[in-house]
Amino acid sequence: QVQLVESGGGLVQPGGSLRLSCSASGSIFSINAMGWYRQAPGKQRELVATITSGGSTNYADSVKGRFTISRDNPKNTVYLQMNSLKPEDTAVYSCNLEIFSVVGRRNYWGQGTQVIVSS
Repeated sequence: QVQLVESGGGLVQPGGSLRLSCSASGSIFSINAMGWYRQAPGKQRELVATITSGGSTNYADSVKGRFTISRDNPKNTVYLQMNSLKPEDTAVYSCNLEIFSVVGRRNYWGQGTQVIVSS
């Protein structure tokens, strides 16, 4: 069994910062790609950032220069540092991990964490 736990969301003023984390636990052999997605009210879910097992990163144009994705492999954890937050960053943020475990290789989603950027 694999479980993902997210944390770090909340209410922040425009220009502020938050750091999200997503930790995986269970019978995990390895984790390949890790990513963060978000879904704003009334909109489709969109990719925010991804990081490969080798550390290569990819970002949505809307967050480049403001957000940083990173990973701690021994802790099976992925982070999203969000700086210079804007009201349009308000959304539910979810992590997605490609995990190889006792049940094979699957994609797992976190439970989602709400980020609200408002004054």
